[in-house]
Amino acid sequence: MSDVSPYGRKTQLEPVIPEIDVLWITAGLGCDGDSVSITAATQPGIEDVLLGAIPGLPKVNLHNPVLAYETGDAFLKAWYQADEGRLDPFVLVVEGSIPNEKIKDEGYWAALGTNKATGQPITTCEWIDRLAPKAWAVVAIGTCATYGGIHAMSGNPTGCMGLPDYLGWQWRSKAGIPIVCVPGCPVQPDNFMETLLYLLYQAAGLAPMISLDDQLRPTWLFGTTVHEGCDRAGYYEQADFATEYGSPKCIVKLGCWGPVVNCNVGKRGWMAGIGGCPNVGGVCIGCTMPGFPDKFMPFLNEPPGAKLSSTAVAIYGRTVRALRSFTRATVNREPDWRHARPDLTTGYQAPTSKKS
Repeated sequence: MSDVSPYGRKTQLEPVIPEIDVLWITAGLGCDGDSVSITAATQPGIEDVLLGAIPGLPKVNLHNPVLAYETGDAFLKAWYQADEGRLDPFVLVVEGSIPNEKIKDEGYWAALGTNKATGQPITTCEWIDRLAPKAWAVVAIGTCATYGGIHAMSGNPTGCMGLPDYLGWQWRSKAGIPIVCVPGCPVQPDNFMETLLYLLYQAAGLAPMISLDDQLRPTWLFGTTVHEGCDRAGYYEQADFATEYGSPKCIVKLGCWGPVVNCNVGKRGWMAGIGGCPNVGGVCIGCTMPGFPDKFMPFLNEPPGAKLSSTAVAIYGRTVRALRSFTRATVNREPDWRHARPDLTTGYQAPTSKKS
């Protein structure tokens, strides 16, 4: 009896890396909001990545303390294995700002697990020091991990910072990949999952080196401003500004920093294309920017630059609105040749020939 071939045929290339782990530390100074946020992702969903629904990806194992079934030593097993070099390759994801453990006399700011030899907590900084050199790639998720965020604002006692400040802005993983920063407070869920998906395809040998801007953000996600993707931008262009909340007009005078902030939430929305700060009437407070929050405070005050730019655009805007009203009056009525009379007056009728 001849061998029977299986139905169908394999059309996908085998990934260069068949299996990869994602070690996700949330023990920085943070609120776990980024871990919660990514559960809303749909492009792709975290379930799609973990259950192998996306062609070409390696098998992905996620170790996130917020989302894990395991607890205690069972959860930390993968971390110890990675530290010992027995878990390779892996992507290290850092959530929360990095405290400065050198500025105090005793205690610690943040830690995960316990050192079995000393019985003392293993600080977040120590985990980063141990694992970052061994990681295939390192990703900072959320503005706290990327640039320090709210915990790093002026007057904080922890001296905390973002991951690039801690490891160095020129740091590279053992695969030659810079720190990948996906800011947001919290992160826009699809922005992070799309970035992780790209890195997984890169690990599989199916994508080139990830493209990052000078602040280590993915260029295709943070290459434009909120204003450039905002539904309200047309109102700004014609100097039509909202003076109270609930208005559909441009909200720059109500405190929106959208014209200068690199973020795509205006176009992408928040979940499944719905929501997003300016789309639902919320001003942009610059949460994806390295200067957040200090350089954007006090929130809800008109930005200094907005006073000048909105004044400058006012004359142009009034002129444009007037000219458009004239044009609208013309195009908002039907042509004269549309009528029910028995004669054809369209102007497109064929010329009649003259009889001799």
